Amino acid sequence: MALEGEQIVLREERPEDMARLAAMRNDLETQAWSKTLPPDYTEGMYLKRFQEREFSYDPKEGRFIIISKEKGEFVGSISYTGLRPRWRATVGIMIDKKFWGTGFALDAQEVLLKFLFVELGLRVVRLFTHSGNQRAVRLAEKAGFQVAVRQRQSIFKNGQLYDNLVMDMLREEYFARHRELNDNLSKLA
Repeated sequence: MALEGEQIVLREERPEDMARLAAMRNDLETQAWSKTLPPDYTEGMYLKRFQEREFSYDPKEGRFIIISKEKGEFVGSISYTGLRPRWRATVGIMIDKKFWGTGFALDAQEVLLKFLFVELGLRVVRLFTHSGNQRAVRLAEKAGFQVAVRQRQSIFKNGQLYDNLVMDMLREEYFARHRELNDNLSKLA
């Protein structure tokens, strides 16, 4: 089942996506996690992860490919991991540099957040980044995330020290930003 936003569609990963995912993961700008990882991911590694994934009705993670609605182009990937049903998950996003600044990342993040809070009924959604990744910090803040934990000068990347950031959003904060949606779980409490 695809999830749709205004500009994008989130669909399941497919074997033909693995080369692009490996290329983005090996690009230190697009992977942009707190820890600089060596660019040694291969298409084969991604394909193996894809093939070994255990599918079930209670997945602990979800990985999606972001596709532009207008042209059907591969934009990037977005995922949730560490799912604890009805409690929490951690999100991550990688966008092809060609699409930076287009609004696709925010649209994809909004679609995934709606799925996590409305459909899965989570209490909190988290993400990890660092203070040097201002693009990711601004994206998270636009969606309503706040810095929950700041580990000062704990990341050394590109010859500089940065703060490691854990950002999160609570269920009530999400629904306060999206008054057009009903939080049916709060009525049960």
